[in-house]
Amino acid sequence: MLVVGLTGNYGMGKSTVLPVFEKLGAITLDTDRIVGLLLTEDVVIGKIRGLLGDGVFKNGGGIDKKKVADLVFKDDSLRHALEDILHPIVFERINIFLDKSESKDKVIIIAAPLLFERGYENRFDRTITIHTKKETALSRLEKEGITIDKAIVRLKAQLPIEEKIKRSDFVIDNNGTIEETMAQVEMIYKKLGEARDGNNQRA
Repeated sequence: MLVVGLTGNYGMGKSTVLPVFEKLGAITLDTDRIVGLLLTEDVVIGKIRGLLGDGVFKNGGGIDKKKVADLVFKDDSLRHALEDILHPIVFERINIFLDKSESKDKVIIIAAPLLFERGYENRFDRTITIHTKKETALSRLEKEGITIDKAIVRLKAQLPIEEKIKRSDFVIDNNGTIEETMAQVEMIYKKLGEARDGNNQRA
């Protein structure tokens, strides 16, 4: 089993390439989806209410993710406190999945947006960063209904993409065509398979 962390900054393409890795044969996990499930659990909801108050809840009682984002991306201390609530549980769930997995010969790709920001790289056998130009990311996010102002706030909360590129084992340039991106994904997946078969030894 080779456990690989996939990261990149907001709007740069993690969700685009993750299913491609899956089609190629990898097992994939998205930490954003795990967080989404956690936000429906009573224990987590109680902790978030204690941190952020009742103002981030909908009338029906559920958490309003947009209100949470608007609040925490304006306050680093609140954002880090929220991460401290969520991240340990996320990795606990990942570990449970890995322990129960019968696919010991698989490559497992885990999308983790804050992989480097929170020092999680040692939890993975390899790391991949996908990147685009900032302008490209903003344009894509705007098409998805995210205002440029909100996107910039989120990007500023992340490490510069250049730093992530330097610290990664593999890099995907997502500035070109979808075909060019897919070709890079296929090449990286092949190398990950070789690394898995070579007992995880780095070249």
